[in-house]
Amino acid sequence: MNYFAGIDIGSTAIKVAVVDETGRLVGVHVTASGSLFHKNAKEALARLLTDLALSRDDVRYVIATGYGRKLFKEADDSISEITANAIGAHEAGKAFGGVRTIINIGGQDSKAIQIDANGHVVNFAMNDKCAAGTGRFLDVAARNLEIDLEELGDCHFNSQSAPLAINSTCTVFAESEIIGLLASGHDKAAIVAGIHYSIAKRTVRLAKRVGIEGRVYFDGGPALNKGLVAAIEDELQRQLVVPEHPQTTTAFGAAMLARSEHLVEQA
Repeated sequence: MNYFAGIDIGSTAIKVAVVDETGRLVGVHVTASGSLFHKNAKEALARLLTDLALSRDDVRYVIATGYGRKLFKEADDSISEITANAIGAHEAGKAFGGVRTIINIGGQDSKAIQIDANGHVVNFAMNDKCAAGTGRFLDVAARNLEIDLEELGDCHFNSQSAPLAINSTCTVFAESEIIGLLASGHDKAAIVAGIHYSIAKRTVRLAKRVGIEGRVYFDGGPALNKGLVAAIEDELQRQLVVPEHPQTTTAFGAAMLARSEHLVEQA
């Protein structure tokens, strides 16, 4: 059996996915990017292969994507994260009846992508100028609220009052706003819900720029946050498709392209 790997080297996390020659996803691994992107990417791939009882020779083709893709010289090729995300969402979305719009929230940026019925990118928009509306914003908020990042989702649903408005469009000013609300004695859960709705509003505006069609697929680490998912669904007025491993969609797309490239070479 031949295997193919995709490595998504992001600004905050490295995601690895391996598929077999039938296109079946056989394993994923996520680790922090740290400051040593190349070293950590190599170790992430090696760790996943060990977990799958595979050797490096079993992997016939590797494609790197993401912020640090050019640093991973061992890859057979590299592609943009927009393309990889589109391929991954298109393939994963088949189980849900197909998707046409993708919302991706990463550590430092957020993206909206519209794809056609074959998974090709039709239009996309990206917010990479400010960390507001990204995973970084959630990290900062959790730290100020003195709760674990993983607790934000559940906390969202514990509010006894309406979500509090977070109006600042800059993470620095939003942080001051959050501290001010805490100092005024406001409920943490209401603040968390307000943070989620603040991100949701920015995200939906971004999605509307590319056009919202068909089912909407939500990926990236923040898609694990149930409160944020609920807020975006409320703003969109439609249900989101959230995969089992939302962080690894882009790596999965790179792995699927690696499989396709190998098959073309062998033809």
